[in-house]
Amino acid sequence: MADLSLAHLEAFLEMMSAERGAASNTLSSYRNDLEDTHAFLRGGGASLATADSASLRDYLQDVAHRGFAASSQSRRLSALRQFYRFLYTEGLRGDDPTGVLDSPKKPLSLPKTLSVENVGLLIGRARSEADEAGIEDEDLHGRLRLLTLIELLYATGMRVSELVGLPASVASQDDKRFLIVRGKGNKERLVPLSSTARDALARYAAHIRRREGMEDSPFLFPARGASGHLSRQVFARELKALAARCGLSGKTLSPHVLRHAFASHLLQNGADLRVVQELLGHSDISTTQIYTHILEERLHRLVSEKHPLAIAGKNRT
Repeated sequence: MADLSLAHLEAFLEMMSAERGAASNTLSSYRNDLEDTHAFLRGGGASLATADSASLRDYLQDVAHRGFAASSQSRRLSALRQFYRFLYTEGLRGDDPTGVLDSPKKPLSLPKTLSVENVGLLIGRARSEADEAGIEDEDLHGRLRLLTLIELLYATGMRVSELVGLPASVASQDDKRFLIVRGKGNKERLVPLSSTARDALARYAAHIRRREGMEDSPFLFPARGASGHLSRQVFARELKALAARCGLSGKTLSPHVLRHAFASHLLQNGADLRVVQELLGHSDISTTQIYTHILEERLHRLVSEKHPLAIAGKNRT
C-alpha cells in the first residue's frame, strides 16, 4: 500500500478507536475492507487516497461479482463512506467520492406468517386452557392474559410494544368495537375489535378488577418490572410455549409473526393495501408493500377464475 494511503488509513482507524470507541473487531473489519479496496484500486493504477467515484463503483461491482451478499456489500460501502468523510473533514481531500454511490439493493425478505388454521389452533388452545375448571387463581390469571393478548394482537395487528403497553382505560371505554392505539411518533390510530377479542378483553378486565394489587395499575397488562407492564419477552416466551402445546414449532413464532398474519389474512380476503397500512400504523405505504406478493397471487387467481377467456378455456377442456 502506498505510504499516503497507509498513513490515511492508520489515522482513520486511530480516530475511530479514540473518538468513536470502535471495538477491536470493528476496527479489524474496517482495515480488511479498506485494504481490499486499495488492492483492487492499485490494479487500475489508483489508490485508496486518490480514488474517484467511478473507481470505487467498479470496486463495489467487483465485490458483487465475487458473490458477496448485499449485506456484506453494504458494509464495504459504509466503511468507504466513513473513511472518505474522515479525509474530507480533516482537509486531506477536497471531495467525498462516495457521495454519489448507491447502496446495493437487498433481496426482498418476505415476512414469516401463520396460516388461518394455525392461528385458529393457537386461539382455540388458549381459550380451552382458560376455560378449564378448578384452576388456581395464579394460573387463571396467566391463561386469561395470554388469551387476551393473542386475541387483541390477531384482531388488530398491533406492534407488540403497543399491545403490552396498552392503558387500563381501554377495558372501560364506552365503545369496545374499536381500540385507540398510540403508536410510533405518539400518533393515534383507530383499530376495530372482533367480537371474540371484545369477549376476551371483558373477561380479563373483570378478573383484573378482582385481583389484589392490580386493580389500580395504569396498564392493562400490569407487571412488577420497571416498566410497570408485561414485557415483550415474557409474552414471546408464553406464545412459544403455547405453540408447543399445539404441536406447532415455536422456533419461528413470535408476536411479530401474528402481526404479519393479521395483515396477510386481510389482504388474502380482499382488503385494500391502504387500509392495511392504516391499521398497521405504517407512515409510508412502501413499508406495507412487503405484502404485495399476496396481492399479486390474489389478482392472478381472480383473473384465472373470473376472466371470460379463462372461463371459456376451462369449458373447452
